[in-house]
Amino acid sequence: MSFKVAVVGATGAVGREMLQTLEERNFPIEEIVPLASEKSIGKEVSYGDKRILKVQNLETFDFTGTEIALFSAGSSIATKFAPKAAKQGAVVIDNSSRWRMETDVPLIVPEVNSDALGGYSKRNIIANPNCSTAQLVMALKPLHDVFKINRVVVSTYQSVSGAGSSGMDELFNQTRAVYVNDPVENHEFSKKIAFNCIPHIDTFMDDGFTKEEWKMTAETRKILDPAIDVVAHCVRVPVFIGHSEAVFIETKKPIDEQGARDVLSAFPGVIVVDHRESGGYVTPEECAGEDGVYISRLRRDPTVKNGLIFWCVADNLRKGAALNAVQIAEILIENHLKKAG
Repeated sequence: MSFKVAVVGATGAVGREMLQTLEERNFPIEEIVPLASEKSIGKEVSYGDKRILKVQNLETFDFTGTEIALFSAGSSIATKFAPKAAKQGAVVIDNSSRWRMETDVPLIVPEVNSDALGGYSKRNIIANPNCSTAQLVMALKPLHDVFKINRVVVSTYQSVSGAGSSGMDELFNQTRAVYVNDPVENHEFSKKIAFNCIPHIDTFMDDGFTKEEWKMTAETRKILDPAIDVVAHCVRVPVFIGHSEAVFIETKKPIDEQGARDVLSAFPGVIVVDHRESGGYVTPEECAGEDGVYISRLRRDPTVKNGLIFWCVADNLRKGAALNAVQIAEILIENHLKKAG
């Protein structure tokens, strides 16, 4: 029982991670097709440690016979090609922001709301959430189930890989330039990112929030509960891989540290590492390459009646993007798609 899978945006950071994740998790592949723009035709990408695949042209590719198409090529590509792929019979799992807030497109984090996945058949498109949202709702879900969250305040510290390979290149080049006293140039980010923090991700909106901050609010409410108030402040930091979040929650029911630890520890994909000593917490460096969402620095918030504070880190290329998409595909083939013999 195996499937034909296409990966759109296969030469990008998340696309490459998707290929790696499919192989690592032994996804039942009959045929794997890496796709990208015309300029990338013939480029080679790795599928596991031993197989090298040549990239094909997305513009001319016929999705007929392709059961699953993993998209990670930005909103403009998703707008143009996702409906085409869906019409030709592929179930699209899209990592861009294009389809997330469409009412008839499920926005899925499998551990949190896999029951909503059945709605994919309306458009044959499933949306992957924003990388920061994915790890946040993983932490919020078990707490909300038990203690009923009223309000979430979150500050993010997001790695440059959230902006793709070009963001990682810019941090590397700027860091090197600083050390050798060369001119520092910035193209991907609004200001120098090396040895700096930038309180600005995505475009500004009329109310002063950025689109990234709006995404976290809107997506969290769609995935988890529209009654939860969410406010975010998103910051780009000079880290290559791994997003971090300082999270403050208020709950309807009384919440205590031990109860929070217990429900978080029992939730699939969440790992609590919380020792009140130097180094007794997880940083982005340690979570890079890992599948889990790590929770540290749990403590009661004394400024509100039922409040809790914690630190949350995860690999944004994996649970924040590639892993989440592959997990969705796994549920699809298990519960929804007819298996090819």
